[in-house]
Amino acid sequence: MTLYQYAAYSKKSKKISGTINAESLEIAKEKLHLQHVLVTKIFEIKPKKNHVVISQSTVITLTKDLSLLLKSGIALYESLQTLEEKYRAHKAHPLLLDLCDKIKHGMGLSVALGAYPKVFDQIYISMVKAGEESGALEKVFDRLAVMISKKEKLKKQLSSAMIYPAFIGIFCLVVLIALFFFLIPSMEELFEGRDLHSMTKTVLSISHFLSAHKIGFLIGSLVLILGNITLWKSKIGKVFAKKALLYIPVCKTMVTEVILLRFSSVLSNLLGNGVSLMDALHLSKKVMDHPSFEEAITQAEKEITQGRKLSDSLDESGFFPKLFTRMLSTAEEVGNISPMLDNIAIIYEEDLDRSLSRFTTLLQPMLLLFLGVVVGIILLSVLLPLTDVSSFMN
Repeated sequence: MTLYQYAAYSKKSKKISGTINAESLEIAKEKLHLQHVLVTKIFEIKPKKNHVVISQSTVITLTKDLSLLLKSGIALYESLQTLEEKYRAHKAHPLLLDLCDKIKHGMGLSVALGAYPKVFDQIYISMVKAGEESGALEKVFDRLAVMISKKEKLKKQLSSAMIYPAFIGIFCLVVLIALFFFLIPSMEELFEGRDLHSMTKTVLSISHFLSAHKIGFLIGSLVLILGNITLWKSKIGKVFAKKALLYIPVCKTMVTEVILLRFSSVLSNLLGNGVSLMDALHLSKKVMDHPSFEEAITQAEKEITQGRKLSDSLDESGFFPKLFTRMLSTAEEVGNISPMLDNIAIIYEEDLDRSLSRFTTLLQPMLLLFLGVVVGIILLSVLLPLTDVSSFMN
C-alpha cells in the first residue's frame, strides 16, 4: 500500500485535502471518484526513513499493540495493517505504512525495521529476528515492551533524582550573584574610613573586583559553561568523566547499579529469545554506555572463545561486584543463565531505588546547608561592622 496526498473539491464545491491508501495512483483516483470528490492534485508521499522521529512511549505502545494482536492469532501483515489504520493521524503512520508495504512484498520484519535505526536500535531488531526464526514473535514483542518500559522508567528515575539538586544549585548561584553584585556594593559607603574585620575586607574585595569586571566575569562564565558543554559532548570528555565517576564512592555505587541493571536485563532478553551468547554479549555491552565495562565485556568475549567461563573473566576485570559474578557462575553451572540474569536485574533495580533515595535524601540538606553557610558568612561579614557602636560614634 502507498500513501497519497490529494487536494479536491467536495460535492458542495468546498476545497478539501487529505491522504488515502492505495496500491497505485489509478486505484487512489478511483477510490476518490467513488467518494464523489473532484481531484485537482494528487501525489505519492514517500516517507523519509532517516528523518522519522517517534518517541519511546509511542514505540512501547506500538510494541504492546503488536504483541496483543499477534497473541490473538492475527497474522503479522494484518496486525500491521490494523495498526496502520489506528495511527493514520499520527507521526508513526508513514512508518507503519512502509512496514506494511515491505512485509507484503516478502521482506522480513527485522530487515524492514532496520531501515529506521533512529527508532529501533540493534537490540530491538536482533530480538525480532530471533523471534522470526523461533516462530515466537508475540513473546518477543511482549518482552520488548517490558524491557523498553523499564529502560524509560530508569531514565525518569535518574532525571528526577537530579532535578531538585540542580534547582538548589541554580538558586544558590542566583543568591550569590545578588549579594556580590547588588547588596554589598550598595552598602560600601557605610564602611568607608572604618577599621574592618579581615573577613569583611575579603568579602568587600571580592564584591568590588566582580563589580569592576562585570563584562569579563560574564564572558568568562559563558566560556566556562560552553567549554564544559563542548568537553562533555566530545568523546574524550565523556570517557574521562565516566571513568572519573568510578573513583567517587557514592557515584561509583549508583553508576555500577545502573550499568548492571541495563546489561542484565538486555542480556537476559536476548538469551531468552535464542540469540547466541557471543552475539548477545556484543549487543548487550552497547547499553552499558561506559568504556571500562565495555572493555571488560570485549575481553570476556575473547576469553570465551578460548573456553573460559564468562563469570571468571568478568570477576577478573575488577569492575563487576562479587554478587554478580557468583550468581552468574552458579547459573553457568546449572545452565539457566537467562532466568538468573532476570533475578540479578531485579536485585539491582531494587538496590538502585534505595541508592537514589539515599542520594537525594542526603544531597538536598547538604546543598541547603552549603547555601546557608555561604550566605551566612557573607551576611555576617557585612553586618559585623554595623554592630560596632563605637565606630559610629567616632
